[in-house]
Amino acid sequence: MQAQKKAFHPLRWIMSIILIIIIILGAAGGYFFHVAEVRSKKAFITGSSIKAGEPLYEKQEAWKKFNKKTWKMSANDGTKLQGYYVKADQPTTKTALVIHGFGVDHKAMTPYATMFHEKGYNVLLIDNRAAGKSGGQYIGYGFLEAKDAKQWTREIVQRNGIDSQIVVMGASLGGATTMMLSGMNPPQQVKAYVEDAGYHSISEELLFQANAMYHLPKWLAKPLVKIVSLYSKIFAGYSYQQGEVGQYLAKNQRPMMFIHGASDTFVPTKFVYENYHDQKGPKKLLVVPKAEHVKSYAQLTNKYEEQVEKFLSNYIQE
Repeated sequence: MQAQKKAFHPLRWIMSIILIIIIILGAAGGYFFHVAEVRSKKAFITGSSIKAGEPLYEKQEAWKKFNKKTWKMSANDGTKLQGYYVKADQPTTKTALVIHGFGVDHKAMTPYATMFHEKGYNVLLIDNRAAGKSGGQYIGYGFLEAKDAKQWTREIVQRNGIDSQIVVMGASLGGATTMMLSGMNPPQQVKAYVEDAGYHSISEELLFQANAMYHLPKWLAKPLVKIVSLYSKIFAGYSYQQGEVGQYLAKNQRPMMFIHGASDTFVPTKFVYENYHDQKGPKKLLVVPKAEHVKSYAQLTNKYEEQVEKFLSNYIQE
């Protein structure tokens, strides 16, 4: 007796293929979520420490010699946060809050902290959540960090007084943090912002990196980024739509200086023009020729300091 052939069901075959694709995308999304947001050493992030003979080395080393106080604080979600405070040499109401970028900790920003200290500011240099001595499992790509930064500005006012004049400065993810903070209605004592090499949105930056690092075509990267955003919403408590920088700059009426390297291939230079356009308050743009990602200060140290100081002098009282 001859065995009967099984009937071919196109719908069942199509559904099986769709299920397999969903499983693969879900697994890939989980992997990329871990790479993007889960606290761990990021192999593709290098060079956070400046070596002897390199630009800004002396400023990095100067920070190590300052008399620092450790500030601790709990974020709204209970995450334990830590920062390092250096008092100005002369009494002042000026305080700079300095915020680092992705995959590093506060030490990456010590030259910037030194710059502000040399300009007569008190300085609070913080470890973001999921970095350094601060707690937290998930990186917030600027959105969660901006909420934390808002609390840090309140902490400065509480400790240093209601006459405080606060400048917020961040680079890379810290730049995005600075821009998002500007639209979150921080205390009135925040007088101005300086952002360096910040992206225009979390999704845009991750789409760019998906191609640059993994050579994924846009048609594949787009659904993957959406899946990673869903993972982020479930586990970290925020979606990438909340990291669209323009919506915060559109609410900001306080002054902001935008800085970017003209040869930035990690956070493309085009983003600074989009951010500058979206800013509604007073603004200044500095694009540094030949500078790579977060290398503008090292590339053009004196002019960088002069331009930052000139910009802030319009809004900060001595």
